[in-house]
Amino acid sequence: MNTRPESEQAKELAVEQTVLQVQQGDVQAYTVIIRHFQRPIYLYCYYLLGNREEAEDAAQDIFIRALERLEQYSAKVSFSAWLYTIARNHCMDQIKLRSKGFRLLSIYRKHQQQAEPAEGSRYTEVVHGLLERLSMEERQILLLRALEEHSFEEIGIIMDMNTGTVRKKYERLRKKLGRRQNNGGIIAHEPN
Repeated sequence: MNTRPESEQAKELAVEQTVLQVQQGDVQAYTVIIRHFQRPIYLYCYYLLGNREEAEDAAQDIFIRALERLEQYSAKVSFSAWLYTIARNHCMDQIKLRSKGFRLLSIYRKHQQQAEPAEGSRYTEVVHGLLERLSMEERQILLLRALEEHSFEEIGIIMDMNTGTVRKKYERLRKKLGRRQNNGGIIAHEPN
């Protein structure tokens, strides 16, 4: 049963129609897809990679890869889940290229302290401190569920995981985050 609001379903339908247009040769229509997903994909990459420049480059690469592989897409899964699968794989490849001793968000944190005004830095510190304490898998589940509001089924597709496993891991993650609440942490909200 689809529990997404009608407006979300309408957006998904519009995206699917645009994908069909691109698959039929209207490459210019791909700009609609880019505009729709540009910010969410950038943010997903940013929170996984921890660096603005890397996230921007990754987002560009992801949209290029998606366009190159668009003929392989079929509506068996949502286009969003298909695109996030490409994004996840690309970011994981980027992370694997890094040296083993590299802390995921350390470069960003240094850059952020120099570039960001003090008013937003406390919140940013809390978010990045929280993300640093999570495993890469936990970060992905948290970002996809709480920030991007994907269903457990879509997260399972994106992460190549059983839906029940995703649900259990997310519940454990919520409990883990709840324990951090007393220490100034953040609790992930449950998407509607």
